[in-house]
Amino acid sequence: MRRSSILMVAATSIIAAAATVPVQAQQAPALVYNTDIRGPAPIPPSEKGLMTITAEPWFKVSDKGIQLEGASFDRDGNLLFVEVFGGRVFRLSPDMKLTTIMPENDRASAGLGIHKDGRIFVPGLGDFKSTGSVVSIKPDGSDMQVIVPKTDGYLIDDLVFDKNGGFYFTDFRGEADDTAGGVYYVSPDFKKITPVLPNVAIANGVGLSPDGKTLWVTSVAQGLLYRVELADATTIAPFGAAITYHFTGFGPDSLRVDADGNVYVAMYSQGRVMAFNPNGFPIGQILIPGRDAGHNMRSTSLAFKPGTNDMYIVTNDWDGGEGSQIFHAKGFGKALPMYSHQ
Repeated sequence: MRRSSILMVAATSIIAAAATVPVQAQQAPALVYNTDIRGPAPIPPSEKGLMTITAEPWFKVSDKGIQLEGASFDRDGNLLFVEVFGGRVFRLSPDMKLTTIMPENDRASAGLGIHKDGRIFVPGLGDFKSTGSVVSIKPDGSDMQVIVPKTDGYLIDDLVFDKNGGFYFTDFRGEADDTAGGVYYVSPDFKKITPVLPNVAIANGVGLSPDGKTLWVTSVAQGLLYRVELADATTIAPFGAAITYHFTGFGPDSLRVDADGNVYVAMYSQGRVMAFNPNGFPIGQILIPGRDAGHNMRSTSLAFKPGTNDMYIVTNDWDGGEGSQIFHAKGFGKALPMYSHQ
């Protein structure tokens, strides 16, 4: 037998012998839950370093999980807000007495704005297909007037007045792959509606900068924050529209702007509010108690108490057992004086 054959046989014998020796069992690497990721809406890694505070409970609206929205303060210090699926409008007085100023209806009230003459403007989603509207009522709920009729075909979710008494509203139409929604401007005499920012997938929150020259908008379906510089009330400045933030997870909902120009976005289904500087960079967040256990996740809207940086956030726990509540925290800047307080 040649030397090479002998070596090959020997090597084969060694390999065969080695194969009969049991390999020591080793534990495979495993993913393990920790407190940072166990909840239903973990804070994304890119947002964990933001200044973070936790709001405190302030007022329980109902033991039921009703969909609260549209938080706004009037001149008398009352906090007004709506309930979407029942259409009601509520008033919470400074001495914490809750009353209903618009009874149940089919308008699906989704937001709220207050005119400087005291009238309350209520946008609604109607049948959630094409019968959205805006109506106005006096502070006692009487004298309802139609501002934008159901027959116009919008799904009107939220609105904000400018300094001239016209208002911008968001059109809630669309899907993730359907940018049918957008932002429209209603003239101060309420006779003309002009498209301003088209092609937004389920436009939701809307607000104006302190000087009224920048419009902020959220898209629920695509998780976007728009910053829109205006040349005038209905014209976007050249190269003025930008998407300044892409959110992780579902939910950029209503927004508010403070007197420093910071923008606060309520995060629906995430139990928190995110804060952005006037250029759209994230700078902070407010967490709602119970969110890590899946409670109070439907944080939809907020309002600043005039003259202060006190922020009030409306939420509901839907079928989670903790009802519908308002939480209190403090923002970076004080409340932006609204058209209602001119």
